Amino acid sequence: MIEMGIIKRHGDEHVIAYRVSDIAIIATTIFIAAALYADTWSVYYLLATSVVVVAFMVMAELLGAYNPSAVSSLRQTFAPILLAWLCSIGLLLVFTFGFKVTDYFSRLAMSTWFVATPALLASYRVAYSKLRTSSKSDSYEKKSIIIGATPAGLALAREIESSNHHGLRLIGIFDDRSPERLQSDNLSTPLCGSINDALRMAKERNFRHVYVALPMQASNRIKEVINYFADSTARVYIVPDFFTYDLIQSRWRNVGNIPTLSIHDTPFYGTSTFVKRLEDIVVSTLILMLISPVLFAVAIGVKLSSPGPVIFKQDRYGLDGKKIKVWKFRSMRSMDNGEVVKQATKGDPRITKFGAFIRRTSLDELPQFINVLQGRMSIVGPRPHAVSHNEEYRQIVNRYMLRHQVKPGITGWAQINGYRGETDTVDKMEKRVEYDLSYIRKWSLWLDIKIIFLTIFKGFVGKTAY
Repeated sequence: MIEMGIIKRHGDEHVIAYRVSDIAIIATTIFIAAALYADTWSVYYLLATSVVVVAFMVMAELLGAYNPSAVSSLRQTFAPILLAWLCSIGLLLVFTFGFKVTDYFSRLAMSTWFVATPALLASYRVAYSKLRTSSKSDSYEKKSIIIGATPAGLALAREIESSNHHGLRLIGIFDDRSPERLQSDNLSTPLCGSINDALRMAKERNFRHVYVALPMQASNRIKEVINYFADSTARVYIVPDFFTYDLIQSRWRNVGNIPTLSIHDTPFYGTSTFVKRLEDIVVSTLILMLISPVLFAVAIGVKLSSPGPVIFKQDRYGLDGKKIKVWKFRSMRSMDNGEVVKQATKGDPRITKFGAFIRRTSLDELPQFINVLQGRMSIVGPRPHAVSHNEEYRQIVNRYMLRHQVKPGITGWAQINGYRGETDTVDKMEKRVEYDLSYIRKWSLWLDIKIIFLTIFKGFVGKTAY
């Protein structure tokens, strides 16, 4: 009987180094600043450090600052690091003013800490990145090959060649197929020979890492290749051909000792669920306070424009496909909410004159901020469609229902990319779903902030909003 083992994470040690160093930099900087400028050291500095460290770790993680693909570039990491720091300092200021303990801190010491820390975090990242890539490029520890010119193998080759943070240097790809069959002229990575040639080179210690990227259906061949390289000291890795699937928030999960991989999943687990909900509550509360006069004015306009209720509550699908009531200012004389719901079109006679204005400017959607406070919707997410439209498009648009892995949103990645309003063709709906799934696949707090910011400039008014 073969004993099943747990698959452990490996290869992200530098990300752990970033986390540890960030904590050390934050704590050391305030200690030095307090020693230089504060009259006395008090326990309040320790409490302030604890609050900021915890807040910074959470925010940096959610903003994607510790993603392995992000830490390879200073440009990619500094923006989320700076935003995480500003959020952490903002939280500290709320605590200090709320508990009236500001007098216990030296203003000069705290100002020095606020300014110096992000600069030191950025400087450390530059130094650490250069240190990791400073070793000779022909070092044995870096040399790697790929077995199989498959989509997975070529994707791995592009990833290794595009970034230094992996600590690998790719020698080439080995495949038993002829160059003519592989169309090698279109390959950016050289073909270096057959699998037997790779085994001979491994025995001579010409490289250290072997990545087997053969198709998943060739399981017997994969076993043979692994057995071949057991006669060498090379480190062998299997590259699963997950390109067969469309991964939506994929992650490893061990069920007991059995490793499993999710194919379609939600990005919201644990802390991310809490932060997403906190984001919704804070942003929607602030917006409702700011737009309360607008809500009142639009409500009067709707009431005077035509008879009927001010608020129209329509059935939509929410998280996990559960029906929810979505609120909008009524913009039509008739209100469809049954098995057949006709989408609004240009010049639609059902739309009132005032209704056309509030639809064109998205003012009709303002009551949905109340839906966000209720927990039915989110500020950012795929736009909810009428139930009848869902039932129609789930039959003809591939992966349509995967949009419901997250709560529907007031604005979304599709909307700021031009797919707002009427979807009168299947192509338009397919593009909207494509952007919605891209949002779920790439979600981070930083992406939400970006979408909210872009919505202010390009998400409210659109040519296709009727």
